[in-house]
Amino acid sequence: MSVKIFLLLTLVIFPVFPVFAQSDDIPFLTIKTDDNHYDEGDTVVISGNVATVIIDTPIILQVWFEGNMIDIAQFFPAQDGSYSHTVIAEKPSWKNEGEYLIRVSFGEGNIAESTINFTPKQEFLEIKDSFEVEIPNGGTFDAEYSILGGIIKNIILEPDNFTLRIFIEAPDEGSISIILPRESIDAEKPNGQDEIFIVLIDEIQVPYEETKTNEQTRLITINFEEGDSEVEIIGTSAIPEFGTMTFLILVSGIIVTVGVTRNKFQLKI
Repeated sequence: MSVKIFLLLTLVIFPVFPVFAQSDDIPFLTIKTDDNHYDEGDTVVISGNVATVIIDTPIILQVWFEGNMIDIAQFFPAQDGSYSHTVIAEKPSWKNEGEYLIRVSFGEGNIAESTINFTPKQEFLEIKDSFEVEIPNGGTFDAEYSILGGIIKNIILEPDNFTLRIFIEAPDEGSISIILPRESIDAEKPNGQDEIFIVLIDEIQVPYEETKTNEQTRLITINFEEGDSEVEIIGTSAIPEFGTMTFLILVSGIIVTVGVTRNKFQLKI
């Protein structure tokens, strides 16, 4: 058998995979992430290179938090030695705020590590309570409410313009449902039928949902966004009453409000 034929058979039987030159300055295994900080639900992209591809040898990826392994995966590098893998930072594995260790290993004794920071979403419980609202010139009334995604800091009644101002702290998007006593604030047409309220959040008109109405109260639900601070509910009457032109005042208010504001967002159902 000639030498040329022998070499050809050797190449066919024993395939050669790419081998990458390695120097003291180039590590055998590298790792990087596409960011340093991730919030809950983000995609963590982990990538890097191996200097030499070892046939049938996978890369082992592990995610650790405070000495506990919370995730593990294995995959093969490409023929050029590069690799990429994605992990979703979500519950139940990702649940604690802090520093997470990303570790990859390839072959015997080849390890590379990187750290990232993770912040889970805050979980807000629905708060159900009542707020004692002062009536100008004496007296109070209780406004029952429930709020999700924030807290109520204060409620002020302004009878002169038939407005109930609700000051909130909103670290997340959410909603507030409030029972409006008709004797304290209401919106009526001249024929005595219910009229809609004007609802503003930070001076921008927004929609609301009215879910329960009776002769004494009206229950409305208003959605708000993260960072919102003031909700205004404008009706046609409030304690004390100020004349019989309330409907015309409401209509004028609607026209002016629509003219100078825009809808902030659609009602979330």
